[in-house]
Amino acid sequence: MLRAFDRRRSPAPAAEPASLHLFAVFHLNLAFSSIEESERSVVIEHCYWPLLALAATHGPIGIEATGYTLEEIETRDPAWIRRLRDLIQAGKAELIGSGYAQLIGPLVPAKLVAANLKIGNDVYRHLLGVSPRVALVNEQAYSGGLVGHYLDAGYEALLMDWDNPASHHPEWPAEIRYRPQRAMGADGRSIGLLWTNTVAFQKLQRYAHGDIALDDYLDFVATRRSEQPRVLCLYASDGEIFDFRPGRYRTEEAIGEGEWNRLGSAFFALSSTAGVRLSTPSSVLAMNSNAAAAPLRLETASHPVPVKKQRKYNLTRWAVSGRDDVGINAACQRIYSALLRNDASESDWQTLCRLWASDFRTHITEVRWRGYCAELAAMEMRLGTAPTPAPRISHGRALSERYIDIATPSVSAQLDRRRGLAIHRLAFAGDIPSVGGLPHGYFDDIALQADWYTGDCVFEQPGESKITDLDWAESEIVEDGEDVLIAGRIATPLGPIEKILRFHGRRPRVDFDLTFHWPQWGKGALRLGHVTLLPQAFELEQLALATQNGGFAPEHFALHGAIVDHGAPVSFLVSASCGIGMTEGWAELYDRRRSVRVEVDRETAPLLGLLTHRRIGGSLFCQLALSMLELDDTRRPTPYREGPRRARFSIEGGLL
Repeated sequence: MLRAFDRRRSPAPAAEPASLHLFAVFHLNLAFSSIEESERSVVIEHCYWPLLALAATHGPIGIEATGYTLEEIETRDPAWIRRLRDLIQAGKAELIGSGYAQLIGPLVPAKLVAANLKIGNDVYRHLLGVSPRVALVNEQAYSGGLVGHYLDAGYEALLMDWDNPASHHPEWPAEIRYRPQRAMGADGRSIGLLWTNTVAFQKLQRYAHGDIALDDYLDFVATRRSEQPRVLCLYASDGEIFDFRPGRYRTEEAIGEGEWNRLGSAFFALSSTAGVRLSTPSSVLAMNSNAAAAPLRLETASHPVPVKKQRKYNLTRWAVSGRDDVGINAACQRIYSALLRNDASESDWQTLCRLWASDFRTHITEVRWRGYCAELAAMEMRLGTAPTPAPRISHGRALSERYIDIATPSVSAQLDRRRGLAIHRLAFAGDIPSVGGLPHGYFDDIALQADWYTGDCVFEQPGESKITDLDWAESEIVEDGEDVLIAGRIATPLGPIEKILRFHGRRPRVDFDLTFHWPQWGKGALRLGHVTLLPQAFELEQLALATQNGGFAPEHFALHGAIVDHGAPVSFLVSASCGIGMTEGWAELYDRRRSVRVEVDRETAPLLGLLTHRRIGGSLFCQLALSMLELDDTRRPTPYREGPRRARFSIEGGLL
């Protein structure tokens, strides 16, 4: 009895940590923005062959590549493709899918996202004889609309960054970062989800580059063990940064001694550690210990398209920055529309996927940029998709009064010539005004004590005065059947802005056609439209946002209780935090009674949506701006086409 009592009261030994299941995915991309085409064979020799050696010795390892990258390797070194096929069959490597090109899904139309995945799978089967089960979301730019695409393409799971979605979901238990989950899509279907880990992959990079010792790296991994089985993604990033430097940053590390050898040492040490197991991504999917739990919705109204790593990596860097993202994205959209009209070949779709890839929109080299523009222009010429200039209004009546009242059978509005034809109030189909302006002092909050408009333009540059169109507009008016057109010209320090507004007579809609006669487009943020809701017109608790971010199904975001500020700067270098892609050309704000729909002509300029939403006491500030340009580390002004820039968008509304 005494011994039994002693056993009962003595301290229990510490529980042994449970198994830690590790996996790694190396991302291969021969279209990497900073790699010249002439260097591709060097990359294969210095990076891709050592990766296969690492898999053969210390696998299994995940290898993710676009179909285009595999085709390029096959052209230059077909033995590499044969070796990868052998390693896959031997279970030493697992192919992780991507698509044919590295498209940013939440920025391109749904049919192209689907085509990219289909063509990629065709290449995988042709060159490697397999169809991957798991995909790495390109640039880890995720939207709920993408889930259906991956399911339809045969994928069972996605790899997605944990840190950014989790930062906007404080209700998530921290432990789920170490368990496979399911992600809910916009169409109601869900898909398996494996988390990648930013700190973990950066730790491995630092060890490989000689910044930290092996013991320090192993200690980091050991701290991820727990009393419960866990899954940890060791790596999910570029393979071209070991024993090679792409030249993307001035601060890149010098190449150390045998960085792939150091990676081999790390994987050998991990595989030799008791309780640690190296696995393939697909093999750990079964470790979802709570499969009956509700799937996670990764996106939120404040963060509708989560992306990888630091906050500087957001949707704006591929949409409205770079050398001329808006210009080349508009050209790709025009080509896309032409291919839909002309029953195009798969070869044309394949080319468009490649032309719309992310790498041409970031740190592209000068040589590759010139070649890209020439190829894009040649395809536009072949298909006849060059942009058209804005129409000219003739025989209009000049306006001299400050305020202009407009009334058609479907729209009534008041415009302010002193503020560049900004809309003071706008009502649809005989309803009360739902869109317009809010005067200075409307809100008690000091941060919002300014004049707020609808239809204006604001350009901000670092260290320079703000440039707007909120000045006198030389204006004229003309009636076109039941429609009313207002044309205006506003002088700015960068050059004039011309506006044409069409107030429709047969539908509750206003069209905006803006042309910027600015010889120089520098580094800054240019935002248009600023569609400002009038708070008294909406049920604040019922207000929601709907749009499409690369999917066939619309995504809906309830706004009640949400603080949303997509256009808030991340730093002095990065001018916006996130945005909505509006990939089918629209976004809608609505409650149970009314809706305001904003449409964008993506063939002219595929503008990015930036929503601001805040409750102020018993009132509301809700505004949807359209971004034509943002500032970040990729911005290097180089126009695809010379000449004036044009943007077209519309506001439509009414009762539901």
